[in-house]
Amino acid sequence: MSSTSTFKALNNHLKPSLRLKALCSLTLSPAKINPFLPFSHSRLLSSLHSGSLMDVLKEVAKEGSATRDGVAIRADQKSYSYKQLISSAWRISSLLSGTDLNVNNEAGKNVTPASVSGVSRHGHLGGACIGIVAKPSAEFVAGILGTWLSGGVAVPLALSYPEAELLHVMTDSDISMILSTEDHQELMQNIAAKTAAQFSLIPSVSSIYSEESAVDHLQTGAIDADGILCNTENSNENPALIVYTSGTTGKPKGVVHTHKSISAQVQTLANAWEYTSADQFLHCLPLHHILLLIHVHGLFNALLAPLYVGSTVEFLPKFSVRGIWQRWRESYPTHGKADDCITVFTGVPTMYTRLIQGYEAMDPALQETSATAAKQLRLMMCGSSALPVPVMQQWQTITGHRLLERYGMTEFVMAISNPLKGERKAGTVGKPFPGVEVRILAEDESGTDTTGVGELCVRSPSLFKEYWRLPEVTKASFTDDGFFKTGDAGKADEDGYYIILGRTSADIMKVGGYKLSALEIESVLLEHPTVEECCVLGLPDKDYGEAVSAIIVPAAEAKKREEESRPAISLEELCSWAQHKLAPYKLPTRLFLWDSLPRNAMGKVNKKEMKKKLAAEQDV
Repeated sequence: MSSTSTFKALNNHLKPSLRLKALCSLTLSPAKINPFLPFSHSRLLSSLHSGSLMDVLKEVAKEGSATRDGVAIRADQKSYSYKQLISSAWRISSLLSGTDLNVNNEAGKNVTPASVSGVSRHGHLGGACIGIVAKPSAEFVAGILGTWLSGGVAVPLALSYPEAELLHVMTDSDISMILSTEDHQELMQNIAAKTAAQFSLIPSVSSIYSEESAVDHLQTGAIDADGILCNTENSNENPALIVYTSGTTGKPKGVVHTHKSISAQVQTLANAWEYTSADQFLHCLPLHHILLLIHVHGLFNALLAPLYVGSTVEFLPKFSVRGIWQRWRESYPTHGKADDCITVFTGVPTMYTRLIQGYEAMDPALQETSATAAKQLRLMMCGSSALPVPVMQQWQTITGHRLLERYGMTEFVMAISNPLKGERKAGTVGKPFPGVEVRILAEDESGTDTTGVGELCVRSPSLFKEYWRLPEVTKASFTDDGFFKTGDAGKADEDGYYIILGRTSADIMKVGGYKLSALEIESVLLEHPTVEECCVLGLPDKDYGEAVSAIIVPAAEAKKREEESRPAISLEELCSWAQHKLAPYKLPTRLFLWDSLPRNAMGKVNKKEMKKKLAAEQDV
């Protein structure tokens, strides 16, 4: 269908206020209309490219929307439609708007909701921060959407945390109310009592087959579709979400995302990876880190972007090797496929390593059915940390999928990706998304490093607005022309694919005048058959500045040597093998054999803490 004929079809179905948006969208970027989308969703997305995620809700809430009865969320063996999700969000919005909350504006003065930023609609929260505590569930999603519908700022809080860290986040962000599910009621009421926050339970979302759902909560008049953020054109620059980053260099910082940056990101992901309403996502990523962090991989890639196009997101209560393989086999039995078959899966490198181990433990018959089922998924992605090449290759051998690697962080979510269609290069994170600019900054910030290596800087429509209440830190994090300094070292190869060399502070080692990438050395060592897991870091050395130090977790077979009072592998054996793959100055000079590597919820190793611990133990 051509751009012109597409517009004519849209024009017949859209009300006048949305027709201009559709025309502008088609005129400026007709390629954004995905011809593979079912018509109703193509119509919906085309009309919303200049609006926000709230515009999508507005369309879905209308009578006659094809999306209303579709399944939005599956969790705990229950299904929840878009209709029920939005109905619950509206109930939460009404609850919040009917509560007398104090809002602390930028000037630090308490104001009433009706007087903030010129907003006169009764009950609008005017930017009040709402803490949300729930496991991955329909209630979590409804809490986020309900907060946005009422003009509040969502601050998701993790389920596992030290109380001191939680209190820091709550007081730092001035949370006015905590929304929590019943399973965390007692704890969160006690926490609220220690702050100025009010407390309320998140109303349960009715599932499709529950008795309560027999009553249509979206009957005409039950939801004012035109009242959903009626002034979205003016609210896109307003804060929508505060995400707290890791506190490894101090207390966690609040990253402020606006409705505009969120919408820019979900649109980018949906277009780049061709998400459609036919997709069904298996979601086993944490929505929070252990230290109060909501994880953008789980929130945006596998939740908000899928919901934006009308996909179904199925939450697993936790990562389970057996559960994931079983779910894929259920999706694609020997003959045919299930109606609720999974089409997209995204994970972190550690997950794929565990899934490979689980596959290897199966009997041959189960291996065959499992691999056959996995091959039929549309897309598998990997991120959050570097994917070892051996893992990528082994996964492709088993499932036929060459994992799609991409690069992002809390401050801009996703910016660089290997292509959906085209060459996916091992060891790279691909090229910038359309509209995203990437620059490599030399160490002295004078320009591009002559070696091509430097700090990655990103300018993107999805960039965050600011670090909450940290204007000087915000200013220092950007170049004069608006590029965000990521703190990651990188370079581009001859084809323009970006290679992440690691954090400038943790993964770049300075050894005898050389700047070395710990990730590069790790990727080589992981090819050794004795090495199950590996972490490389630079420990202080009086002669060379830093010494290349490798922490190895031996494979199960190699551990048998340790039982015979012999090391699973020696430094000499490792270097003898690696000397044909690494330059002499990149070879490890220190070796540690551990039973396991300490990892966080997303499978990442905190190298700064490990470095401190090892340096202290070595008394260096």
